[in-house]
Amino acid sequence: MQSKVMTRFLSLTVMSLIGAAVANSAPADTTSPTQALPSGVAVSAERESTPAQGLLTDRIVGSLGTFIVATNTSATLNGQSVKNPAVDFNQTLGTGGDFTRVRADVLWRINPKHHVRFLYFNNDVTRDRALNKALDWGDYTFQANATLKTENAFKAYEFAYEYAFLRRPTYEVAASAGIHLMDMRLKLSGTATVTDSNGNVTPASFSTSESSLPAPFPVIGVRAGWAVAPQWYLDAQAQIFKLNYEGFNGTWSDLRVGATWMFSRHFGVGLGYNRFHVNVDINKAKFNGNLTLGYSGAQAFLTGSF
Repeated sequence: MQSKVMTRFLSLTVMSLIGAAVANSAPADTTSPTQALPSGVAVSAERESTPAQGLLTDRIVGSLGTFIVATNTSATLNGQSVKNPAVDFNQTLGTGGDFTRVRADVLWRINPKHHVRFLYFNNDVTRDRALNKALDWGDYTFQANATLKTENAFKAYEFAYEYAFLRRPTYEVAASAGIHLMDMRLKLSGTATVTDSNGNVTPASFSTSESSLPAPFPVIGVRAGWAVAPQWYLDAQAQIFKLNYEGFNGTWSDLRVGATWMFSRHFGVGLGYNRFHVNVDINKAKFNGNLTLGYSGAQAFLTGSF
């Protein structure tokens, strides 16, 4: 037993001496990190050894997530009738139904200070439910006990430029400006009655209303990231814009905070809180009224950096 312990001790000692000799014999690297690299990979030279700091220095950083959220959609459709109340679809139809909620973010660091960022968000909600009371929608009235189907589809795309005006090995703060494309659609269908300008009421077996906003609009924002520990990264982001275009007039805002645990050098998982809000007045042939769409709640996501 003592012989085995002594043999292991001598082996470790010899290995340590060999390692020290190799380290002492290696020439010192007196060049700066960026001097030792080709011009096209200068970002990698800033990279620190921890996985969390890789999110601040890697050239490509992306995340893909879904939501556990409380969504609120309310709308008003103007018409010839005198009663046009706002409809809260969560309160009227409940929060159940078929949901598709996906958010993807991709950041490309052209160099440490100049970045390009892309955002995609998809929120589709379909509800099909019998009404417990009559629902007024513009000139239409969906009667109690009738089945009403609603489809609320919202997609957002964003392309933005970022400038990291404050940058350190463990954190960065960047301002952004870009363009934002929204596609909003709201449909209702079911058995209803319709009131004309003379007050006459007639049955209508099907009704649908929708609105689309495909034009791009400018957006500004700020983003911050902080590697608080070797495997933990915190980030926050705020964006806002105001739109006024061909019958659309409203505001849009997106606030997000998150925490990421990097379980490996290039991959991590995280939880965040996201609050999104759109309020727009619409004056179009198919939709003349107001639409408010908002969601807020927890987001779970997967992050990768390379």
